[in-house]
Order: sequence, then structure tokens, then C-alpha cells
Amino acid sequence: MPTSLHAGLLALLLPLAAQAAPLLDGLVLDVGPAPTPVRSGSTARLAYEIHFANHASVPIVLERIDVLDGATTVHLASFAQDSLEAALRLPGAAPGEGATRAIPPGRVAIAYFDLRIDATRSLPAALRHRIAWTRDGATATIEGARTPVAARAPVVLGAPLGAGDWVALYDPAMARGHRRVAFAIDGSVRIPARHAIDWMRVDGDGRLSRGDEQVLANWYGYGADVFAVADATVVALRDSIAEPARLDAASRHPLGDASGNFVSLDLGDGRYAHYEHLLPGSVGVRVGQRVRRGGAIAKLGFSGDATGPHLHLHVSDGPTPLAGEGLPYVFTRYDAIGAFASMAALGTPFTAQSPTARRTNEVPEPAAVVRFADGDQRVPATAPDASASSVRRHSRGERPTQVLNARDSAASLP
Repeated sequence: MPTSLHAGLLALLLPLAAQAAPLLDGLVLDVGPAPTPVRSGSTARLAYEIHFANHASVPIVLERIDVLDGATTVHLASFAQDSLEAALRLPGAAPGEGATRAIPPGRVAIAYFDLRIDATRSLPAALRHRIAWTRDGATATIEGARTPVAARAPVVLGAPLGAGDWVALYDPAMARGHRRVAFAIDGSVRIPARHAIDWMRVDGDGRLSRGDEQVLANWYGYGADVFAVADATVVALRDSIAEPARLDAASRHPLGDASGNFVSLDLGDGRYAHYEHLLPGSVGVRVGQRVRRGGAIAKLGFSGDATGPHLHLHVSDGPTPLAGEGLPYVFTRYDAIGAFASMAALGTPFTAQSPTARRTNEVPEPAAVVRFADGDQRVPATAPDASASSVRRHSRGERPTQVLNARDSAASLP
């Protein structure tokens, strides 16, 4: 084709292409911390968020989000209609403001993703997103919000609790669950408890207490010893929040006291474990103290904002409960003995797993009932005054906790 004719056709077609895809002032995309693969049962879980800011003067409606392998055309997941609406939350929404895919002018929405990928598959090194949205009756599709999949492995923790049947209470889809509560503190938006689990003890019939459940002392887990999940250093604690003797006497607390009595441990390598809602007067460690994995550090209680006696445990990159971004973790080993159909089924018999399954380097499924495996030796909380070599090791910042080999943590676990 002659050059002049080719140029003429191109000049005619370019305006048509522009008309087919009009420029629309609209969304600003920002991806939260890169997801880290975590093994849970037969899947690798990837938890992350996309923040959408409406830069337009009119509402924008999200129509569809496709999650794609960052390096190929492989499609990983799609969200549209109800599933997309369920994934979105408008920070600062009024109590009566229901679920919606519409982002008002000047507002921000957060999409919470919890992908499940068959653990036998190779995981992508990065994710990208194809997003369809509408405004003023016009539709636009953009690709962006690219994020790497973190190669850093989750930290491996020992047992935080001892004998008994413990239910792992968390639900990534729960509107006001830990996974979806973001805090704007010190000029940054963070989700400290992104991977938090609340632990409650149950009996063989799934009950949480004997007798009157309003009496704290009747709860099976109340007063149970809480153990250090790693050799670590105590960096923060509080043991001054009182608690009532009954559930129906509980009251709300200011944000700074909502964690109740807590202990925060420096696990090394920029990771901290946070234990919350501890029994008043039970904290048996001090700031700066070195503790040994398996050593008792406090007792399970009901201090702060809680619906019942339990241990809240999460890991973050900050030294106090609300100071950092939530980070994933796995447990060295535990026995999966059953599961509740949902958190709403607590108090009724759970479905037993037969035979029980030994899990290693995994995190339990939501509402799973587990027994922490024997072998996490219980030792005095204080480490022996350390040999010079161990002091030198910690001062150099070497990690005192076991860590899986990076990408093997979920993609290739047996």
C-alpha cells in the first residue's frame, strides 16, 4: 500500500477509535501491600486491597473487576454484581449506608480481595486487574492496579495456646471483621489485623461455656495460659484495663483501649506478634524482656472491646497493635479436628473431621476447630540471660523465628 494512502486511512480511523473509547475523568487506583501466599488446606490464599478514589464530579459505578496473571493472559478471578458489591466498602460509611458498587464524587472505596488458588498450581509473580466502570451512562475499561506477589514467606509461629479444642474465628468477607477494618492513624491508612484470628475454646458439643454464659468464669477458655509463639523480645504491653465479671456488664472503650490488655513481641525482621484482650493482672513479662517460644506470658481474658473471652492474635510490621500493616503467618503444626459451618453456628455441635489431620506450616480455615500439637515445649517465659552469642545475634537483627523458603511457602507445599 502506498505510504500516502496508508497515512490517509490512518487519519480517518483514528478519530473513529477516539469516538469508540471516549476519555473519561474518573478513577484513581492504588494497591495496598503486596499479597503474600499463605497455605490453608488445599489452597494458597492471597489477601490484598485496591483503593479506588472517584476523581469525577459525578458518581462512578464499578461494573466488573477481573484479576489476571501479571505476566500472562491467565484469568484468576472475576467480581461483578453481588460478588463485587460484597467485596467493596466505603470507608467512613454512615451506619445506614448499605453495600453498593457506586462511589460518590470525592469518595474512596476499598475492594477487599481474598483469592484462593489451588496450592498445586504455580503462583503468579504479579497480579494485574481489568476494571470496567460507568459514569453518566458511558462505560470505560482500564487495566492497572498491578501488584507483585510477595516472595517473602510468612513467619512460622508456635502454639499460642495449650490443651483443648480451639476454634479459629475469622471471616474475610465479614463487613466489620478484622480483615475489613482500616484505620487512618498518623497520616496513613493501615489494616493492622488483616490476618488476625480470634481464638475461643469449645467443648465437644461446640459450646463456649458451662452454665450461665454471662459469667466470664464459666467460659472454657477464660484464664487459659497464653504462650510466646517464638523466641522474641517484649516491645510493648498494657496490664491496666479492668474487665467486668459478666458479659452483660461490658462497655465500649476508646480506640486506644479497645485492644484491652496486650503484649507485643518483636519476632525480628520487622515483624511483631500482638496478643490482645488479656486477663487483668496476668501479664507476666516486662518491656525489654527476652522470652522463649512456649513460655507462658499472660492469660486469656475479656479486657477491651470483645464479645466474649478470647485471645486475639495478629502479626504486623509495627511494634504496637494498631501501629502497622497486618502480615500473614502460619503455625508450625496443629491438628484439624473439625469445623463449624460458620461463626454463627458457635454454640452448636461442629462437624468433626475423621480422621483428624496434622497440618504443618499452614493457617487454619475460618471457623476450623484445632488442637495445637504436642511438641511445643512449655518453658519459663524468660530466656536464660543469654549467652553472648545470642545477644550478638539479636543485636545484628537476625531473625529468631523460623521462616519458610520464600515462594515455596504456598506454591509448592506438600
